Amino acid sequence: MWVSTAHPDHGPHQVPLWFLWDGQAAWMCTDANSATARNALSEPRVRLALPDTFDVLLLQGEASCHPAPEVPQDAADAFAGKFGWDPREEETPFVYLRVVPRTVRAWRGTPELRGRVVMREGEWLE
Repeated sequence: MWVSTAHPDHGPHQVPLWFLWDGQAAWMCTDANSATARNALSEPRVRLALPDTFDVLLLQGEASCHPAPEVPQDAADAFAGKFGWDPREEETPFVYLRVVPRTVRAWRGTPELRGRVVMREGEWLE
């Protein structure tokens, strides 16, 4: 998933991160000293995008940051199970970002550009 954050002085920052969808939120993990983690801590509004340019999914929400030793165990276990990597076991500190979408836009190709907002203010639209 592409994760976009912003720094007030340095502007936008975008990186690809592995993600886990738990049914309500996207969980990602990054080095605690990364620009992504620093930006999300100071400005939690983020945008997420799946990397396909035809079958588009854009999520906007606020990131909550969880140091690896403090992340809820079910989320950390699911993340480790999906990727075969457990950031809680690393020597350097990692932080998990949890993003609950407030707005979701989705469309498949040009014919679906109308009506692409499928969630607004955390509420699914019909």
